[in-house]
Amino acid sequence: MEEDIGSGDHTSMACIPADSLLTARLLVKDNGIIAGIDLAENIFHQLDPSLQLIKILHDGDVVRSGDIAFTVYGNARSILMAERTVLNFMQRLSGIAGKAHYMQNLVKSTGCKLLDTRKTTPGLRLLEKWAVGIGGAFNHRIGLYDMILIKDNHIDQNGSITKAVQQAMEYLQKHKLDLKIEVEIRTFDELHEALKIKGIDRLLLDNFNTTDLSKAVAIVNKQIPTEASGNISESNILDYARTGVDYISSGALTNSVQSLDLSLKIIKQN
Repeated sequence: MEEDIGSGDHTSMACIPADSLLTARLLVKDNGIIAGIDLAENIFHQLDPSLQLIKILHDGDVVRSGDIAFTVYGNARSILMAERTVLNFMQRLSGIAGKAHYMQNLVKSTGCKLLDTRKTTPGLRLLEKWAVGIGGAFNHRIGLYDMILIKDNHIDQNGSITKAVQQAMEYLQKHKLDLKIEVEIRTFDELHEALKIKGIDRLLLDNFNTTDLSKAVAIVNKQIPTEASGNISESNILDYARTGVDYISSGALTNSVQSLDLSLKIIKQN
């Protein structure tokens, strides 16, 4: 709000009397999943607690062009000042929710769970991951602080997966932290090495094609949950899910979505 309003909404203050009232509605102009209605209510109320928002739809609802998500009534200046911030958030979050809904449904029959990643807009991670959940997919770790994820650079720096996991377990014990440990696997040799190590909670099978992923999942044989990532898109995600992998993570859920077209339309002025 500070970014948008700055020293004031001079257009509204110049053109609209301070005591003017209006009713506006949030118009959906595309098909998808709506997300951010609860956030919109929070934004309106933070700017002006007297504004009244009436929900017609709820976060997670399937929407079509022409649907009305909510109406908002109150001071005209307040509504117009909040309008762009509300739309910016809702359009992006709805785009993410729609993408998550579509991709999770593609693999629903397999039992595989679709995960987001840390590839989020700086400052908006919690909201974007919230939208992923609204769409029906699932959250991976929130940041660097809530899971140990030993990736290729960590492994190469330590010289082996065994050494890296050992270092991680000693660190957790020393600092009395209860965090899951996930390890990235690039080759079958690394896979066999990892399966000999106790304390790993998930294996990230990175950039495996579907043939190799099927072989890797069969070798793991449910000993440890498996996750696939890398070069997975809407066109091939079902093939990857059919390998029997437990999770698929995709940065596309948050870093390359198209916003849902929404607008706030005045329907009554007083």
